[in-house]
Amino acid sequence: MKYSMTGALLGAALILAAPVMAQDLDSMTPEQLYEVAKTEGSVTVFSLSSRIAKIETTFEEKYPGIDLIGVDLNSTKQIARLDAEQRAGIYAVDVLYMSEAPIVLRDLLPEGKVTKYVPPRVAKDVAPELQKDVLTHRLSTRALMYNEAAYPDGTPIKNLWQLTTPEWTGKVLMEDPSQRGEALDLLTEIALRSDEMAAAYEAQFGTPITVDSDLNGAGEQFIRNLFGNDLVMVNDSTALRAAVGDIEATNPSVGWTTYSAARDNKKEGWALQISNDTVPSAGILFPAVLAIAKDAPHPAAARLVIDYMMGDDTTSGGPGFEPFFVQGDYAARRTIIDHPDAVPLDKLNLWTMDPAATGAARARILDLIITLQ
Repeated sequence: MKYSMTGALLGAALILAAPVMAQDLDSMTPEQLYEVAKTEGSVTVFSLSSRIAKIETTFEEKYPGIDLIGVDLNSTKQIARLDAEQRAGIYAVDVLYMSEAPIVLRDLLPEGKVTKYVPPRVAKDVAPELQKDVLTHRLSTRALMYNEAAYPDGTPIKNLWQLTTPEWTGKVLMEDPSQRGEALDLLTEIALRSDEMAAAYEAQFGTPITVDSDLNGAGEQFIRNLFGNDLVMVNDSTALRAAVGDIEATNPSVGWTTYSAARDNKKEGWALQISNDTVPSAGILFPAVLAIAKDAPHPAAARLVIDYMMGDDTTSGGPGFEPFFVQGDYAARRTIIDHPDAVPLDKLNLWTMDPAATGAARARILDLIITLQ
């Protein structure tokens, strides 16, 4: 009788679960996903931003019973860890929040290591090109930043080629591009913009550029000259921002970092500002994307987190997006406005990165950088 009852209960449970198991998770509403996600109990997110801690708090308040485990990892480390784990047959992460779209499109998607998920609730609010291959959460930046307290009349860098002159020797900072993908993407984009860099050279120095015979164009020449002018590479983004932005500094450096770092000016005693008037460009605009890992152990909760992070219908995106509603971050969901302290997106003097072109050119630029370090 005991075994018969156990079997009956198990059969009933399977019958009740079958309709849920058969449903397409991609088409579920948040409410439907939550019912399934509660049975999963947790969700793990690798995040390029430490702001995942704020998402963790508000997500768990909205969806009790689901433990969000946020892991703060830069995109380069995320990709390396995902690859190592999956090669070992380990499938522990659910959601990846990362940049490095060139690698996502070139390697991760074609190899099936991640998959796209676009919440039906927000699909109409995101431009087609920002959800074609993988879902863009926001557009982020790697921009030349300066200290507006030391330079109250505006950026001291009117032309990128100034950074290769004696005045700026040892005073230009960048995160190590061999360790940080966004920095490598920036230099790759500069290399790809050869014609613009050649025109900027002539505007700065009054003569056409002469490119070394082993290089492909003015952008690569800029990279060589920049490294030759004692470019300072750092591994700590906070240290870079402090060196550039310290409000008490009298002769500060300039450096490339995320424009959104300016959100911490008041808290940290910085005076960071984007060098938006620099020609031909202050840097790059690139997608920060959300994707679901292969064989995610909590597939419903993974989708629920992505839906949550895309924000609600308010102009700031509500708790799910508000950690990213800062100057320098631009929501892919255009119902969310640009932060009032930010340069409007349509006035931003940044190159929009082409992930496919960057992915194809990255290896050559990395090889060049290694010879220059």
